[in-house]
Amino acid sequence: MMDRAHPADWWRIRTLSDGVTWIDEPHIHEFYRCNVWHIRGRDGDMLVDSGMGVVSLREWVPIVTERPLQAVASHTHFDHIGCHHEFPCRLCHAAEADLLADPTRANTLADPYVTDDIFTTLPPQPYLSTAYAVKAAPATRILQDGDVVDLGDRHFEVIHTPGHSPGGIALWEAASGILFSGDIVYDGPLIEDTYHSNAADYHRSMRRLYDLPVRLVHGGHFASYGVARHRQIIGDWLKQKEA
Repeated sequence: MMDRAHPADWWRIRTLSDGVTWIDEPHIHEFYRCNVWHIRGRDGDMLVDSGMGVVSLREWVPIVTERPLQAVASHTHFDHIGCHHEFPCRLCHAAEADLLADPTRANTLADPYVTDDIFTTLPPQPYLSTAYAVKAAPATRILQDGDVVDLGDRHFEVIHTPGHSPGGIALWEAASGILFSGDIVYDGPLIEDTYHSNAADYHRSMRRLYDLPVRLVHGGHFASYGVARHRQIIGDWLKQKEA
């Protein structure tokens, strides 16, 4: 029988540069563990993704309740939107707004991925993997390519990056060279075969992101990286696909 974690130990919080805080769930195996990004702005904050939702973000991570906050979904798979219902301001691309409003185990990929095997320590009682479900969190703002998430002194452009999923987005801050890339690209095994993945869209999205003058990429999974690694990951991927 696997041990269960205490709620106070569920979330890991690491302060990075550029007003960015890296939040994740260390009791989930790395491949399935979503990165939750908190970004500080002058007039308010932004949250990119919200984890599985098996332990409350608002209750156990104080930084997310300190100031007005816009909770952005990079896409609507279970590991990225589990706590979105906890926030009154929820942003999602138009192509997946229906999934955020009406999530199921199938359309969020909880089936077949959510089993006890994705954890190193189980979430607190009364969690059951067989009963896990994402709660509905209808978007309060629908995003399209080219829209801007405005934090007052910081401005993040929405880049529509379909391929992994139809409504996937990245968030680009040109002034700092920071890209929040979601699940279209990160420094680990990429998932290209979900029920709503599209190979042609994936290729176009990777081509678009390759040329961005990034300084730092914060992905949906695994560790962050700089421009050289960004070009290497995408360049190798493109060579493989175009061979």
